[in-house]
Formats: sequence, structure tokens, C-alpha cells
Amino acid sequence: MLEKGAMAPDFELNATPDQKIKLKDFRGKNVILAFYPADWSPVCSDQMALYNEMLKYFSKHNAQLFGISVDSVWCHLAFEDNRKLHFPLLADFEPKGEVSKAYGVYDEKTGESKRALFVIDEEGKIAWSYLSPVAVNPGADGILDALEELAKK
Repeated sequence: MLEKGAMAPDFELNATPDQKIKLKDFRGKNVILAFYPADWSPVCSDQMALYNEMLKYFSKHNAQLFGISVDSVWCHLAFEDNRKLHFPLLADFEPKGEVSKAYGVYDEKTGESKRALFVIDEEGKIAWSYLSPVAVNPGADGILDALEELAKK
């Protein structure tokens, strides 16, 4: 897993069938990447719902949140709509898990992303990372602490 101080690998992933998100387009903003195993799973649903509620706090720190899993864009769109999410879920679908692998958080055994969080600073460096047990919602405290540390710089 990539750690603090490493440059965040750039990527381009679909947020919708016709919209791609490039990490490099968010230079000048802090970026939160929330890798998770699967849409619709109980822990993932709770985690994404929590982050949806935290968006106003993230935006106060000039931060953009992206959820990333190996689910398809169509699965993500249904999940976003059902859960009323107001942030993009990115499909690390084909080549499967390529971005998860680049960040060192792909689980070869299950074929899914591990539950991992990254806060990337405005210059594209990883400011904080955390690998959570798959069955545990990591919450938002670590993210907020990392964003507050960046605000002090």
C-alpha cells in the first residue's frame, strides 16, 4: 500500500458511461480516495452513506471525494441513485483493479479492492493513507485529521 510522501499514481476512470475522471485534473484541490470492496455490501453502504453526510466538512478543506471499486459504472450509477450519493463512484472495472493495484490495495484472492483510504494533497502527494479491515467501516475521523493537518501547512 502506498504511504505518506509517495506521489499518487495518476488514473482515468469512468464516473458515468460517458464521463471519465482524471486525478491530475484535481491538482490544486485535496483529494480523498475511498477504495472499497463492493457496492451494495452492508459495510460499504454504511461507509459511503457516512461520507455523503461528511461532504460539507470535506469541502471546507478544499477536498474532493471519490469512491473506487471494481464494480461496473452501471452498478455504481444504480448504487449512487439508491443511496442518494452526491459524490462520484469510479469504476476500476477494466482492466480490472488496475488503479487499486497501482495504490497497492487490490485483493487478488477476492478480486476486489481492499477497504483503504488516501488523502492526496494539492500537489498530488499522498498526505495520509489507511488500510481498514474489510468488515470494519473506517469512519471519517482519519480523513478529517489529515485534512486539518494539510490546512496548517
